[in-house]
Amino acid sequence: MEPLKEARNRVEGSSSSDNSNGRTSGGGRRSPTNCLIKPPVKKNTIPIDLKLHNDIRAVERARFAHQVVEKRRLIKQYKMERERQQKLEEREEIKRLRKELIPKAQLMPYFDLPFVPRRSEKQPTVPREPKFCIPRHKTIRCCRMSCNDMSGPSQLQHLPSSVEKTEALYKNRGLQ
Repeated sequence: MEPLKEARNRVEGSSSSDNSNGRTSGGGRRSPTNCLIKPPVKKNTIPIDLKLHNDIRAVERARFAHQVVEKRRLIKQYKMERERQQKLEEREEIKRLRKELIPKAQLMPYFDLPFVPRRSEKQPTVPREPKFCIPRHKTIRCCRMSCNDMSGPSQLQHLPSSVEKTEALYKNRGLQ
């Protein structure tokens, strides 16, 4: 324990002989007892504000959302203005047409000369329907015989054709 007391006495004695900067008067070296002095206290560190990507992105997204809302509002306002202009133009057009289209009395046509219809110089048209003649490939054949197999006068002659039928109908009705 005595070496400890001696070390304390040396420290106390040397501190009175030391300069204010903690050096010995002897040669500028520190003695082992001078190491007990605390170094100067550092200032407290100030934390740096963290800039997270999420925060930056949220701010940018908020700006974008605000721009979108503003753009939609402008578009809506533009449409309303355009509709209002169109309604005004329609009203002006209606007013102008009402002024221009005032009903006016029509002149009375002249009936002094009698109307005499003239005969047309065009040829009468030939109707496509009804067809009064039946093509040969659609005629009725008896017993599936060809015309070459039939002997003598044609057996189809006794069947009246559609033209003959219509002529007969006209005669019966007194139309022809």
